[in-house]
Amino acid sequence: MIRIDSYLHRTVLSGLVRRWMHHEVDAADAGLIARLINFNHLYVSRYLHLFTEGIFRELYPDGVTQRPALRKGDLKDALVNRAPYRNARIDELIRDYRSRPERYYRDTPFHGMLFFAQGEGIETCIGSSRIKRARRLAEKTARRIIDRIFVNIKKHAEELAEERARRLGISRDQLVTPLEEMQEEFLKAERRLLEDLQQGRPFAEDEDVVISDVAGIKMILEAPQQEQLIALLNRFPDCRIVEQEFHNGRYNATNLIVCFSPDRERILSRPVGGRILTLMQARGSDPEQVQQAFADFVRTGEPSVSLEIIVSNYEETLESEIGRCIHEDRIIRQRLTQQYRGHLSKNIEYLMEFLFAFPMSAQRELTELPIKLWNRYLPDYFDEVLKNLFDIPTNGLLDEIPC
Repeated sequence: MIRIDSYLHRTVLSGLVRRWMHHEVDAADAGLIARLINFNHLYVSRYLHLFTEGIFRELYPDGVTQRPALRKGDLKDALVNRAPYRNARIDELIRDYRSRPERYYRDTPFHGMLFFAQGEGIETCIGSSRIKRARRLAEKTARRIIDRIFVNIKKHAEELAEERARRLGISRDQLVTPLEEMQEEFLKAERRLLEDLQQGRPFAEDEDVVISDVAGIKMILEAPQQEQLIALLNRFPDCRIVEQEFHNGRYNATNLIVCFSPDRERILSRPVGGRILTLMQARGSDPEQVQQAFADFVRTGEPSVSLEIIVSNYEETLESEIGRCIHEDRIIRQRLTQQYRGHLSKNIEYLMEFLFAFPMSAQRELTELPIKLWNRYLPDYFDEVLKNLFDIPTNGLLDEIPC
């Protein structure tokens, strides 16, 4: 169903997603999903650091510094504080940003690193790296599944129309269908898919929908340096470019998907610590067990992973952060223009959000999923699902239900 190519054991995760969509839960799923999400988050953060640091040091041999960023405002400020060159458009963008910074989604969570290079005594931002947050990954996963399901429903609705045309003895293109009848055919096709889900029958093609951008890098490079980067990636150890896409128009950039084979033993050279260790201990594992489990997870996983690299010059980078094609505006448009927005669509969103949220909780058991794709829920219900997951009281200030 969904293959996250930035992760290890991605086939196992894909199978789990498919099972959960049919409401099929194994006794071992609580521990399995905790390892798949938490260990992969740690693995991605480590190989992304190794890869990004290596690439920037090759491009900037005089030295690179890096600083963590928790909000998009950190990145936007870094871009406008030290412009490597100026022109009328850049001056306009920086002036608008400084006059009304609150309009630019500065508080958007951004868990990543900013990279800087020294030039003529001035420190300039040369790029950033980030791991896609769990909520954004859940949203993207849901959207890809919904798109696939929408195609299947439309296909079956068209088959119903073909059947009706045959009964009338006419060709499909001669069939004139009132809007109400078209809607009924779509709903009938939707009901059939819901029945397939409920009965555990296959409902989609075997080919997985691929997500390759959990680990992401943005590089600010002018034209000569962009050519240098491609040459560097082609000779970089254990790395190859598998996809190259050029974006032209409102936003001009090059999007690269890179296949990378990290040094596993180097990644395992540091023990598991911090939040991941705390989460796994809350699930009943002692520190030594966590270290061994992570080592086994890495050594038995796939040899390579995918990263996304977006390359643009300084002016185009400004356009994507504070200009005509702000990234956050694009996210909002994606949410508003989704074609299929019925109950099934919303339930898939709920299920994927629960899938990525559960490993962040201290819950050790999962006997039944709180979402069945064929049921109908209000958002209030899922709000309580998440509160229960993290032991947040759901009854406000009331300690007792009045008699």
